[in-house]
Amino acid sequence: MKEIHISEIEAFRIGHAQDEAHATGCTAIICEKGAWAGVDVRGGSPASRETELLKPVNTVQQIHCVMLSGGSAFGLEAGDGAMQFLEEKGVGFDVGIGRVPIVCGASLFDLELVSFDRRPDKAMGYAACQDAFFSKEPGEGNVGAGTGATVGKFHNMEGMMKCGIGISAAQIGNVKCGAVVAVNALGDVIDPDTGKILAGLLNKEQTGFADTKKCMYEEMEHPRDLWKGNTTIGCIVTNGKLDKCQCNKAASIVHNGFARTIRPAHSTADGDTIFVMASGEVEVAPDAFHVLAQEVMERAVKRAALMAKPAYGLKAAEDFQTKTLL
Repeated sequence: MKEIHISEIEAFRIGHAQDEAHATGCTAIICEKGAWAGVDVRGGSPASRETELLKPVNTVQQIHCVMLSGGSAFGLEAGDGAMQFLEEKGVGFDVGIGRVPIVCGASLFDLELVSFDRRPDKAMGYAACQDAFFSKEPGEGNVGAGTGATVGKFHNMEGMMKCGIGISAAQIGNVKCGAVVAVNALGDVIDPDTGKILAGLLNKEQTGFADTKKCMYEEMEHPRDLWKGNTTIGCIVTNGKLDKCQCNKAASIVHNGFARTIRPAHSTADGDTIFVMASGEVEVAPDAFHVLAQEVMERAVKRAALMAKPAYGLKAAEDFQTKTLL
């Protein structure tokens, strides 16, 4: 396996747009010619767009964009910007009288940092698509859907840290696989190789980590409503030949990457969602691909923490770690 830039997966374009002043943004993942796609939603509090049509029993086989955004359910409007952009380029599902771009999406909750009433909209979604066509390599950290991403929120906003968006890609033979993920979790981000916390719930002195799992165990017999401002959303892209059913199965298995890097993952207060998009250019063994995609997603989650910068009065992983961990 060799690491590659995600731009080397030629069928896909990725772009960001953000409002840094109000701590929100969105990320467009575009496949103009159409990609077979699937999705798996594991968290208990999702905000999503057009996930129903990705069920194998439904008609549409390919999609043209996945829009990841902040703004909770409000942020799903960013997908309308992708619809407009792609329609203008003549991209979409031919319905006889025109073309309908198929845009799926998911949103995370970032409304607590600066302003509840500023969130990704149609214009920002359009701008992210423009960026996808003009920027060769997408940024990481405090950009796009990761602009307002935070982790470690078991004690609500007290002790949480800044996180962001992470990207990783790899190639084995002719098969290429990449992951884009905005990490905005209730829990902590874990280095899967060492088991150490990279970012998450801070102790009261903010000198180290409180360990969300330990704190949860201490409240085992004291149920309470958890802070709902969470959700990790991501997308796997590949040049491999996977049909709609296989993409859905891959999305399900790749959640293992979340489970290995986020503790806890898939809580009732998260809306964890993973999409898979396959351009179908090269043959691939599905089970071998699942292993690669999971590993690439793990690396992307880790990068989401390590590439984030301190912002909005919050510490980031770089305050406790060195970039050699990348």
